[in-house]
Amino acid sequence: MASGIDKFIGLLMLLIATAVFAYYTAWVLVMPFVDQGHPLHELFPPREWAIRIPVVLILVGGGLVGSFISMVMIRTARKQAGKSKTK
Repeated sequence: MASGIDKFIGLLMLLIATAVFAYYTAWVLVMPFVDQGHPLHELFPPREWAIRIPVVLILVGGGLVGSFISMVMIRTARKQAGKSKTK
C-alpha cells in the first residue's frame, strides 16, 4: 500500500509533467499563430529549440537505456559462464 508521502510525490510528479506538457504544447502549437511583436514571445525560447530539446532528450535517454540493458546482459552472461565452469 502506498504511504502518504508516496502519494504526495506521485501527485507532485503528475503536476510537473502536466505543466511541462501544457507549456510545450502552447510553445509548439499556439505560438506560431501569435504575432512576432507580441510580448508573449518573451516567455518562450526560439522555435528551433522546440525540436532540439526533445531530440537531445530522446538520444540521451536511449543511450542510458541501451547502456543499462548492455550492462545487465554482460553481467548475466558472466554469471552463466561462471555457473557452466563449476559444473
